[in-house]
Amino acid sequence: MNSLGMIAIVIDEYDVAIAHYVNDLGFTLIEDTILSPEKRWVVVAPSNQGARILLAKAANETQKAAIGNSTGGRVGFFLYTTEFSQTYELYKSRGIEFIESPRQEAYGQVVVFTDKYGNKWDLIEQN
Repeated sequence: MNSLGMIAIVIDEYDVAIAHYVNDLGFTLIEDTILSPEKRWVVVAPSNQGARILLAKAANETQKAAIGNSTGGRVGFFLYTTEFSQTYELYKSRGIEFIESPRQEAYGQVVVFTDKYGNKWDLIEQN
């Protein structure tokens, strides 16, 4: 059996990214290991189920250009919740930017937000 264990999101600075994903989005810091003076292995996750996120600091100009646009401007990350209204209101109170109003779709309630870097996420409560 295969499973998706981790995805990478390119960021600018480790500590700023950790603060955003942990304090603003409520994720858990799983690991923060120094690999070299310039590189750390930083992993966060919204829960103990599903994929984790590697916060990967951009190491060159090409990577820096990809910060916030790793999926070409499309929604690229999907955060499932069992408490849509509470999570939506909490994120709003923490300054998370929503680019639309919540809507009901055939698969559940959804709203698009952006993380600190401009990456688009769906917050979804499935039916």
